[in-house]
Amino acid sequence: MTANQNNSNTHTFHTPFGRILAFRENGILKAKNIRYAYSERFKKPIAAKSSASEIIFPEKTPVCPQNISPLLEKMIGKTNLDDFEVDESPQYLSVFRPENCSENEKLSVIVWIHGGSYEIGCGDLSTADPTDWVKEQNIIVVSVSYRLGIFGFLGGNDTKLANLGLFDIIEALKWIKKNIPAFGGNSENITLFGQSSGGDAIAHLMISEGTENLFNRVIIHSAPLGLRKNRQKMSAEFLENTKMYNEKSDILEIIENYKNHVPSFLKYGLKAAMPFGTQYGFPPLCKEDEAEEKWRRRAKNIDVLIGLNDEETAFYLRASETLNKYIPSKILNKAIRATTEIIYGKPASDFADNFANAGGNVYLFRIYPRFKASNYFLGAHAIDLPFIFGNESAWKNAGILKNIPWEYIDENGKKLRKLWTEFAKTGKIADDSERPEILEVSKV
Repeated sequence: MTANQNNSNTHTFHTPFGRILAFRENGILKAKNIRYAYSERFKKPIAAKSSASEIIFPEKTPVCPQNISPLLEKMIGKTNLDDFEVDESPQYLSVFRPENCSENEKLSVIVWIHGGSYEIGCGDLSTADPTDWVKEQNIIVVSVSYRLGIFGFLGGNDTKLANLGLFDIIEALKWIKKNIPAFGGNSENITLFGQSSGGDAIAHLMISEGTENLFNRVIIHSAPLGLRKNRQKMSAEFLENTKMYNEKSDILEIIENYKNHVPSFLKYGLKAAMPFGTQYGFPPLCKEDEAEEKWRRRAKNIDVLIGLNDEETAFYLRASETLNKYIPSKILNKAIRATTEIIYGKPASDFADNFANAGGNVYLFRIYPRFKASNYFLGAHAIDLPFIFGNESAWKNAGILKNIPWEYIDENGKKLRKLWTEFAKTGKIADDSERPEILEVSKV
């Protein structure tokens, strides 16, 4: 690892990929928006070639074409569109490293795979800025952006390939494996960490072709594994209904109009809540009925930490003014409890049991914020993110945190980050390690 000081604000990392410029900010070095692959519409990614000239990050964060989510704006906070540049080939990653680390130190690496129903988001959002985690725990965090929605997770025929977003992430992991030692990272200690569809993607990367030896551990938060089965008919119908969009269609036209063709709740039930997703039976994945056996086969090679928040679906159900107006709170609470278990709880528990029965090292957790405040969302989907990432300024207007003092988030967050880092470094959580009060975690 060598990092040359260009001036007081920047460093250059000398990597197999080329000389990469990073800037120094708040005690860490950030090498942002490094292109790891290119793609043409509906085609597999091609790894980016190394460069002889210095690689300088773009001013704006590249982001896959997508619609703004009014729900996310209300619950998490407004997105400043001026910070982003729409790019249909959004294969970029960012590396965050402590500023002061010794020449021979090999830091544990955590790779962040963002969520957003395979439809929205990107790797570099302020609500998932890992600065606090990197500084406190002396680790490297790499965030990854990949294709979403119709560009990354529909497909299923000769002209529109399925699972393109998964192929993107695999290219990112190959890049990280090869280049992270030049940033001071340990390429033999890489943990994937994902929330929501990011966690679902990680579960499927574990059984994807071409991922052997690319990572050692996984931390899976709030993966909607209860929506993963029997999606073939729904995906085929969605693909058929959007067949008018081809490699020449205007991006804006696609983004504005695909919503008119999403699968119906009446026909497909809860699965229709996540119309895009990984698809079994297409590379790099196996057939659906082979998945559990494949996870069992990987059990000896990958350590797993998997779990959920206590009332995941409160994020959606309690945020709906219509539901709150017409449905009594007791019934709504029962619906939240039932749907949380169907989509997240039982599938996580079954996944952990399957893995443990095959000899795997697996921990199961549940996050229960217990602060006595008038807040409907204490155990809701995404409530874990401010605890994990910190960054008070990014979360200050989040509806999900209404009436919860930041001191409570910060105190529990520091303990949670320390515990998750212990798992990332060792694959274990010691019995005597301090737990935050929001957490229940046990070895399966």
